Amino acid sequence: MKLTIDNLDGAGAVDYSAALCGSGPVKIARTLNAPSICSGMLDVSDAGLTVPVRRGRVVVTAAKGAVLFTGYIATDPEAVYAGVGLMGSVYRYAFSAVSDEWLLDKQSVPLSGAGLAQSGGQMLTTLTNRVDAGLFTTTGVMNGLSVGVFEPSQTESWSANAGGVASATYAAYRVLDGAIGLQPAGTVTHALSDGDGSLQVAALKTTAVKELANDVTVSGEMEPTAYITETFAGDGTTTVFQLSEDPFRPKKTANSAQFLTDSFNEAVLDTQIWQVTDPGSHLGLGTSGLTMTGGNGFDGQTTLTAIDQVEMGGSLVIEAGKLQLGGASAGVVCGLYKGATQSANCFVGYNVRQSGGNTVAVPFVNGTEVGTVFSLLQGHTYTLRIRLHCVEMQRVLQSYYAMVDGVVKSFGGGLVTAPMSVVFELQDLGASSNTPATVLYDGSVVTSPASCSFVAVNSVQLIGSMGYCRITQAGSGWVVSTLSSGVKMTRLIGVAGEGVDCKISAAGKVTFFAGRVPVAGELVTVTYRGRLRAVARLADAASVAEEAAGGMPGTAQWLGKVVKPAARSSMDCEGAAMAVLSFSASRAAAVSGTYVAVNPQDVWPGDVLAVTSAGQTMSVVVRKVEIADGMGCPEMLTYRMSFANDWAEGLGLTLSEAIAVDALLPQTALSSTLPAGGSVLANLQQLQVVSATGTALQVDSGTAPPTGGGFEVRRRDGNFGPGVDQDLVLRSPVRSFSIPREGQVEHYYVRMFDGSTPPLYSRFSSAVFTDLPVSE
Repeated sequence: MKLTIDNLDGAGAVDYSAALCGSGPVKIARTLNAPSICSGMLDVSDAGLTVPVRRGRVVVTAAKGAVLFTGYIATDPEAVYAGVGLMGSVYRYAFSAVSDEWLLDKQSVPLSGAGLAQSGGQMLTTLTNRVDAGLFTTTGVMNGLSVGVFEPSQTESWSANAGGVASATYAAYRVLDGAIGLQPAGTVTHALSDGDGSLQVAALKTTAVKELANDVTVSGEMEPTAYITETFAGDGTTTVFQLSEDPFRPKKTANSAQFLTDSFNEAVLDTQIWQVTDPGSHLGLGTSGLTMTGGNGFDGQTTLTAIDQVEMGGSLVIEAGKLQLGGASAGVVCGLYKGATQSANCFVGYNVRQSGGNTVAVPFVNGTEVGTVFSLLQGHTYTLRIRLHCVEMQRVLQSYYAMVDGVVKSFGGGLVTAPMSVVFELQDLGASSNTPATVLYDGSVVTSPASCSFVAVNSVQLIGSMGYCRITQAGSGWVVSTLSSGVKMTRLIGVAGEGVDCKISAAGKVTFFAGRVPVAGELVTVTYRGRLRAVARLADAASVAEEAAGGMPGTAQWLGKVVKPAARSSMDCEGAAMAVLSFSASRAAAVSGTYVAVNPQDVWPGDVLAVTSAGQTMSVVVRKVEIADGMGCPEMLTYRMSFANDWAEGLGLTLSEAIAVDALLPQTALSSTLPAGGSVLANLQQLQVVSATGTALQVDSGTAPPTGGGFEVRRRDGNFGPGVDQDLVLRSPVRSFSIPREGQVEHYYVRMFDGSTPPLYSRFSSAVFTDLPVSE
């Protein structure tokens, strides 16, 4: 084994092999999806070498030339008293080095959005480029499997985030010799067999560390539940309306509502936020922010695109402020695209073009102009906003992976379809701050993309400047007023001074600003989502039957919490529970152990050992490798490998044995043979109160009833089903139905059911809450 250290003194890499001590030989500890550690003891006095310094670069190479470790001494070596020699006290020096990613771990991980339905390789490359692009090569990063949602943590190191990406995609990362690598676990398999002598049976130790489980309950994060529409009556004076429940807000929104923000006040465009495509050098920064001096005349070729995709859930506000456009401007501003950056793929955005010698901005929906054409005045500064509201908060479902019989299988995943409300508004900053924003379009689309690319500027020929750009995730709330004439209008939510109508607090308080107070006869309807802990329970019926064959109870229950990847909904929990059942009911998946070999082919964590003994083959995933130098000639390297399968130690799924204390545990288990969501009907996303009188509420469920089924209305959420009469108001076999009024304040919950026996129901209720006068 050869050890070299570059002490950054200009001498380059110096060979320290002769200074290695037999009492402290080189040891290399490799851990799956974590930095490697190299340690050893040096006696530099007789070798005439300098004491290694902190930050010195360490390279360890095997006799046959294989690079075993590269990294840096993270702390000053420890002086260990060895005795007294002819020249006085003798010290040896214990050093410890961390693999190359130490350079990335010393830097901060910037705040960023979530990776949505992206490959692990793509996410790891993006993460690396954001921390320090160009420091390491990434050509060895394989795309691999995709994860549904991965959100880097700003409070964790690069290696912790990289390990999270790798584990979530059932892969292994390593950083060696200036290169980052990522490959699926099991890409390299080492065959060991007692039949050909490649397996030393005495060196193999195995044990089953967990009991079998065939009935699994897992909890996740807080999720949006009931689809609530709450209606109040305006009287011309009441400014504050209290919602019956706290509206759901995403976990990240509780800390910062800003998904993306850039004030364009740096020397260069921020490449941690943006991808810049500008072959003609038309985009830059100046005293007015982002400057636009034209384009090459082609759609989609001069663009400023956010690195992170936008999940199209809840209430989003896309905003471009201090915007000035003039000349012969043409292009799209604040565009969300469902594919390549081309106007035809623009889901929403402001289309800027020329009309009669004027520069105009027109709302753009699904590649088509809608609403009012607005003429932008030369020299005027504007704020453009697009408000989006989707009743679904989570549009991308989580994916989970597990190794089943030596093959990696996926569970969960997919996209959530949903309609979306769309409002375009514009504010002339030369007007009074209390002047209402001009609404150019107020409408909706039946279907919307689950995620989009955000392109702040798609400049065909844009000329002007943009002071700032931001995207805000405002939670689940949306406010619509119905005037006595029947006219509906969306109430704009924000902060005072932005030309908006009201604000919604985290505690469910809706406050209207001066001049925007609901008038007498006006109905104010607030749409939002309730909140509960996500939870799911699944059972493997075949395993239960097998375990019960001897007359013993067949059910073996396990309860726990999904830690990573995050389970944001009950659908995610079902996918995670399926993944758990794929290995928790298998005895082989509970195996862990060690194997010791001398001078084997180099083994890394994430490799698979295919062990054949007594005619039986078992595949296990290597989790740790410790390499010890035997200080012999010829070279003798001892590899101690620790291995475990998924039930013994999670890889694609990190679990906690403690289920969330606020989880409402299901009383019965779903079958693991059903796909996630296969045991429920669609939720009533578009249910609405069409009219409200003093005697009845007219409800449109938004969809046709299933054959033999209909819509069940109750006064309390839960206990839906035939034969349960308490709290039952009515069952309707038709799409539209009337609920008799019973009081000033009313709460009703509606779910769809089908004609099966027993009937299936929607997963969540659509709730109708009212605070309206009733007829005497």
